[in-house]
Amino acid sequence: MTTNDDIYYINLIIEGNTKAFSVLVDRYKDLVFSLAIKMLKNREEAEEVSQDTFIKVYKSLTQFKGDSKFSTWIYKVAYNTCLDRLKKHKREQQVVSIDEFNTNQIKSFDNALDAMENMERNQTIQDCIQQLPADDAFLLTLFYFDEQSLEEISKVMGLTSNNVKVKLFRSRKKLTSILKEKLEPEIIEYYES
Repeated sequence: MTTNDDIYYINLIIEGNTKAFSVLVDRYKDLVFSLAIKMLKNREEAEEVSQDTFIKVYKSLTQFKGDSKFSTWIYKVAYNTCLDRLKKHKREQQVVSIDEFNTNQIKSFDNALDAMENMERNQTIQDCIQQLPADDAFLLTLFYFDEQSLEEISKVMGLTSNNVKVKLFRSRKKLTSILKEKLEPEIIEYYES
């Protein structure tokens, strides 16, 4: 999944090979959808925004200059499309669980237990992230789950690297207080029983 490979397909599409776009869609559809669902917290809207994102990407491929990674450019388009949707629909957002447990991937009992513990931990973190404002949830997702660099995040969100650092620090603080609220009763209950 190299930038050169992306550029190859972009050039094919620009030259008129519309079928080549399906390669880029397959490559980035999960990333776009996961970012959309983190921000919109509604599966149907995330699916619509994902489709809108790829339509926008297709129509504006000639504007991709190549100064950043193609994935960063797609993140930015998805982010802006989500922001547009949030502005359009100022209503209560619903929480949607996006992590599903796939038992076919677990080979042994020990791995199953480890996977369940990790799932619970990840689900707790995901639930807490869902309680954050959309920008904070998006930022933490890019940094921790999609492992984007501060520079890439700054390009996606249209902020300086220093602003990203500050927002990331504040988002972590918000997440920490939510995690503390959620976990303290569980820990107390565990030790009382």
